[in-house]
Amino acid sequence: MKNVTLRQLRAFVAVATHTNFSRAAAELHLTPPAVSMQIKELETEVGLPLFDREARQVHLTLTGEYLLTYARRVLAEMKNAQDMVATLRKLEGGDLVIGMVSSAQQFVPALMGEFRAEHRDVSLRLRVGNREQLAAWMRANELDLAVMGRPPREIATRAEPFATNPLVLVTAADHPFVHMEQVSALRVSMETLLLREPGSGTRAAMEDYLREHHLHAGPTMELPSNETIKQAVMAGLGVSLMSLHSLGLELRQRAIAVPEVEGLPILRRWYLVKNHGKTLSPAAEAFRYFLLEQAQARLQRLSPVQ
Repeated sequence: MKNVTLRQLRAFVAVATHTNFSRAAAELHLTPPAVSMQIKELETEVGLPLFDREARQVHLTLTGEYLLTYARRVLAEMKNAQDMVATLRKLEGGDLVIGMVSSAQQFVPALMGEFRAEHRDVSLRLRVGNREQLAAWMRANELDLAVMGRPPREIATRAEPFATNPLVLVTAADHPFVHMEQVSALRVSMETLLLREPGSGTRAAMEDYLREHHLHAGPTMELPSNETIKQAVMAGLGVSLMSLHSLGLELRQRAIAVPEVEGLPILRRWYLVKNHGKTLSPAAEAFRYFLLEQAQARLQRLSPVQ
């Protein structure tokens, strides 16, 4: 495997992650045939097939699964080397990979846009997942920084709070809760609760809320994303606990409501998280400083509810 290239490894990891050549090509800003060529060259160099190809999806072979571990390790170490060189050269250009939970999607891109206006040489890439996925990416050293509401405990990290994160109950605009002076926790527990998958921070917060009030959830519905939950709330399928920062558009359009509820909002914090001991590149350090110094004030300006 003396002739394996970083380009081939990047293509391999992207295809293994997405199990699809077209999505991998989009991430790498290449064409699907170019990605396919990189994989074929890598398989020739390895001497064994790395993927089983079925229709539009591909699956790793046993050889591919083993190689994926080493490929991610090689790419992570190369990223560390690039960051170290950038630090020594005091450059703020280069690649910056930011992970975030889906509830941060409505404000992190706006903050990144403001940061990018001041640091045009930085190439930004976003990865969105739930808390457990972010922890896995950080464990594999695939992120420079991550934005989340609940830092992982299963890996050693440094977590810095940079803004408040109010969690509120959301309902349809015409829900009976809207006309109540205050909704009791008991009434909330009797509603159909719309929840994210296990591992989600908002799901854990809802479970903690009910536990603190000595209540058990009634009927529940598990949904795969915040956007799906918002659509279900607007359709009257149930109520949900969500970050206020994820509701700007819907509240401005009065498509959903945030009634007064016993024990809410839950005031948590947004955290900027990195692997413990990781040396940040100048670009990552600049983004860290930007969030810690300016995010709270900018979020308050963006907030639909003051």
